[in-house]
Amino acid sequence: MSSAQDPSLWVALSLIPGLGGETFRRLLQSFGVPENIYASGVGALDKVVRAPIASAIAAGPDTDAIAPTLTWLEDPFNHIVTLADPDYPRGLLEMSDPPPLLYVKGRRELLNHPALAIVGSRNATPQGLANAEHFAHFLSDSGLCIISGMALGIDGAAHRGALQGASSSIAVVGTGLDIVYPARHRDLAHELAQRGALISEFAIGTPSKAQNFPRRNRIISGLSRGCLVVEAALQSGSLITARLASEQGRDVFAIPGSIHSPLAKGCHYLIKQGAKLVESAQDILEELGYPAVAAPTLTCEPYAEITGEKKLMHCLGFDPVSIDTLVACSGLTSDSVCAILLSMELGGHASSLPGGLFQRSNKN
Repeated sequence: MSSAQDPSLWVALSLIPGLGGETFRRLLQSFGVPENIYASGVGALDKVVRAPIASAIAAGPDTDAIAPTLTWLEDPFNHIVTLADPDYPRGLLEMSDPPPLLYVKGRRELLNHPALAIVGSRNATPQGLANAEHFAHFLSDSGLCIISGMALGIDGAAHRGALQGASSSIAVVGTGLDIVYPARHRDLAHELAQRGALISEFAIGTPSKAQNFPRRNRIISGLSRGCLVVEAALQSGSLITARLASEQGRDVFAIPGSIHSPLAKGCHYLIKQGAKLVESAQDILEELGYPAVAAPTLTCEPYAEITGEKKLMHCLGFDPVSIDTLVACSGLTSDSVCAILLSMELGGHASSLPGGLFQRSNKN
């Protein structure tokens, strides 16, 4: 293995306190590969970095600090991809601040596969989750790897849909890859590691920190040809990802919703700002120049097995509807609909309006 490809020195540099991505890239520009950086004297290093960092480099790689990463790399599913690696994602090289190295778990060949980001609310509606999963499945079968952040809600649904398709999925996470966050997605993370990939710019052992997630969002958008926002409130991390995608020259797509839904307001804002309104996955393919394809067979929960309340949640939108409409949509009796609606009102999931109309509560 050449010194440019040996991950240990890359990891050692990245773990030096105070040495961030910008400083790392400046060192690479000045000295070349990490082997050359470590071979440089303090005098030469002082001209490029602050004295404490120069001294830390001159002291040589910290073998104790890099030991956990070297142990992690013993798993054949685990990889480190550096700026000197031919597999480094070409999309990230277009960014002003590409990570000097990426931790990858799973199929590293997906890093340069044509991709689309799908993001949205953690507190998604049943319809939003269904849209994310169905769009992701269709687009994965159409040749686009689906990128998201493995958060609860829309992200998880997008990953699950994409894993059913031909082009799989990549999760960009805000922790070290030895940590699964959120813990509820442990099974999903294992499936992504086997059939897709997880990537992070954060070192092994890095816990979940709020400041990490905006940074990972730029990688989600950078890896992708475009970004689809399924549901999002106005104050949403998904809008940060969409803004970054626009700044990086990517297409931004948004699915519209009810004017009464707080989770549609972010999408409507994006559309007002120039995002492309989409009603089907085919709209995205046409915009990106992909040929029309037949829709995949989607695996959905059998409607007969869905509980009565969940049936009403599927039928009850943010626009007011009558009991007759809910009966027709759900297939339930009028008495059942009235009883379930009362329970949903008491639970804060539905609101009654004048004229015998009902709508989903804005608390959801």
